[in-house]
Amino acid sequence: MAENKREKHFVLVHGMCKGAWCWYKLKTQLESAGYRVTALDLAASGINMKMKSIEDILTFHEYSEPLLEMLASLPSNEKVILVGHSLGGINLALAMDKFPEKISVGVFLTASMPDTTHQPSYVLDKCFGNVSAEEWLDTQYSPYSGPEQPLISVTLGPQFMASYLYQQCPVEDLELAKTLVRPGSAFLPDLSKATKFSDEGYGSTARVYLVCKEDRVMPEEFQRWMIENHQVNNVMEIEGADHMAMLSKPQEVCRCLLEIGKQYA
Repeated sequence: MAENKREKHFVLVHGMCKGAWCWYKLKTQLESAGYRVTALDLAASGINMKMKSIEDILTFHEYSEPLLEMLASLPSNEKVILVGHSLGGINLALAMDKFPEKISVGVFLTASMPDTTHQPSYVLDKCFGNVSAEEWLDTQYSPYSGPEQPLISVTLGPQFMASYLYQQCPVEDLELAKTLVRPGSAFLPDLSKATKFSDEGYGSTARVYLVCKEDRVMPEEFQRWMIENHQVNNVMEIEGADHMAMLSKPQEVCRCLLEIGKQYA
């Protein structure tokens, strides 16, 4: 019997300061292979102007609402393959915790992967602690009012993006990123007080980690630490991929996702 590819639905979740646009190569390849693909903008990200700026978003839950609303709207018998990049791994965990019955597998593409033992901020604290202030180069920070304590908006600088995020990407993709970058936030004060992700929700859903071996923001050693910290069902490696693997190695990422789709969907 021929495989019904349309039953497989990939949902792509971007990282901080980015948007659905960063999946343009991968979305095209997956759709060309016959699959349904949704790449969405989180709140105050990409071209999402419902909330005009990150300063309008006071909690990580608010930031994640486009993803949560999309999953809530799915028919009860439909499952998706969630793919999260960078900070998007925390959005995945939140979605998996709330809708485990709607997710076949969560795929962490060099993404922050929390556990069910510590606060959701735990892996972010570890990650940011591994990057010195000097390494952030021309990245800009600005405090804004949160519900209990100030949050920090972050705007990635062009030098930082060129040196640490897009160093293996075509120069055209770096220029696109510099044009479309928007201020974001990691919502660390909020996540440090948030309820831990549950074993019954997030912990019960299949997880695959895609290790990007040339990532300078989340080095391979840190990615493997997260895998040891919270075991996954499968680990796959992408040689020569920087932090923006969907742009630097789109064919390799696509092959991994197609294999994951066959195994889990």
